[in-house]
Amino acid sequence: MASHRLPAAIRAPFEGRTWREFGYLVLGLPLSVAYFALSIALVSAGAGLLITFLGIPVLAGALAMCRGFGAVERARARGLLGLKVAAPAPARGRTGGAMAWMGATLKSGASWRHLLYAILHMPWAIFAFTVSVAFWTYGWALFTYPLWQWVFPLYTGQDGIQLYGDETHAFYLDSPFEIAVTSAVGLLFVLAGPWIIRSLAAVDRLMVSGLLGPSRLATRVTELETDRGVVVDTAAADLRRIERDLHDGAQARLVALAMDLGLAKEKLTEDPRAAARMVEEAHGEVKTALQELRDLARGIHPAVLTDRGLDAALSAVASRCTVPVSVEVDLPARPVPAIEGIAYFTVSELLQNVSKHSGARRAQVDVWRAGDRMMLQVGDDGRGGADASAGSGLAGLAERLGAVDGILVVDSPSGGPTTVTAELPWRA
Repeated sequence: MASHRLPAAIRAPFEGRTWREFGYLVLGLPLSVAYFALSIALVSAGAGLLITFLGIPVLAGALAMCRGFGAVERARARGLLGLKVAAPAPARGRTGGAMAWMGATLKSGASWRHLLYAILHMPWAIFAFTVSVAFWTYGWALFTYPLWQWVFPLYTGQDGIQLYGDETHAFYLDSPFEIAVTSAVGLLFVLAGPWIIRSLAAVDRLMVSGLLGPSRLATRVTELETDRGVVVDTAAADLRRIERDLHDGAQARLVALAMDLGLAKEKLTEDPRAAARMVEEAHGEVKTALQELRDLARGIHPAVLTDRGLDAALSAVASRCTVPVSVEVDLPARPVPAIEGIAYFTVSELLQNVSKHSGARRAQVDVWRAGDRMMLQVGDDGRGGADASAGSGLAGLAERLGAVDGILVVDSPSGGPTTVTAELPWRA
């Protein structure tokens, strides 16, 4: 714990991150030279042989080799830089066979980005190796000079004083002042070295993530496929909930109501008073069933939201919360119904959490527009400790928002207060 109290500039030269990144830069030079030489040789051979059939397999093999280099670089970045970059989709043809594979490899943008990395990384690796090794080795050598100056031979000068060095090389440092200045300059290099190394490694991070990972289009397609799955699962879960509520609630009551009315019909001539009581009870069941159907319809899409908008709908939700809630909605216009509905159910679920789990005395709901985003914020003064990563209802809410390019941010330290902010795309 004591090491964490030291300033970052003093800790940096001894941190594992600095040495791992330095190792990454040092190892990058021989690897980049090998990548460059092999890639250029095979691609040049393949391009030269394109006038014959042999050029296509040679060129495809060169690109496949570059993909292998990319796999090594991603693993190296993951182990030494802590950078996790997903592998791009493999090159596959619509049909099996070598020809289909070669065609898919040559058409794959990821394959050509790997080749571009192999070509561009070598000059950068030379520069990064030179700068990082020069700063790091010279810095530590100068800083520790008082510890290893004894390796130089001793000789007796003209004034009879023994000095380090020899008569031919009189530049060796020998006076205490010179040694102290040398060590101080080395200390400056040692303190600056980690930040230079981290800056160089940051460029490598950009090159690996930009050239060796999936393209933005492929990543976006994957996100949309995931979001579509979330939307489908959410819709199916909502349908199951509606079916369950109808089966266990209104349907069960209506079945019981039909039986009670049947019994009342039979008793109508024999015992009119008993039949009247049964009809009265059935009337109460009808009212309860109607209320359950209203609640169910409100859960699907509240009429007040359609008729009067988000401000009135959220005020109605706030009135049903167990703690006092102030609502402030500042929107220039109504968003599209889909976004309006998501905003309504997001605030509804967050206020349910406030009622059930927060122990708060008051809560606040704010809705406003910021550029092309609609912002929702629900805060309370409760006990805090809410965590969206714990697999709670907040995690499901974050998935639903993500399906429409929304974001959920939870700030809930232990002891409170809790502030949950949601962003949704604005579409008027």
